[in-house]
Amino acid sequence: MVAVAACTPMGESYTRGQKITSDQLEQVPVGSSREQVLLALGTPTTTGLFDGEVFYYISQTSARSVAFQRPSVKDRRILAVYLDKDNNVRDIAEYGLKDGKVFDYLSRKTRTSGSDLAFVTQILGGLMNPSL
Repeated sequence: MVAVAACTPMGESYTRGQKITSDQLEQVPVGSSREQVLLALGTPTTTGLFDGEVFYYISQTSARSVAFQRPSVKDRRILAVYLDKDNNVRDIAEYGLKDGKVFDYLSRKTRTSGSDLAFVTQILGGLMNPSL
């Protein structure tokens, strides 16, 4: 077992989904068109309707310290790009969990209202459940 573990890099981590960079985000300021969002960020992981269309870009980072160990989720983020009725960006938020509550890392505040939080909470809630 020690020989096998020695062959595996310690602290091995995996990122799944679309990890959006700050350079990509700079290309889609508020007021950008739907097409500009798709060109800069790519196809969203999923979409929804919340007072207009919403593009969700979901990423998850998992890690394990030894080979054959089940990876544990270290971070899960959701970038939400809200479009208005004219298909222009009206808001951008990046959600994650902080102290067990949904937190918007871009505006640095805890969101407390909005229909989309049920969806975001369901996805981020898997972070609290290690069996997923």
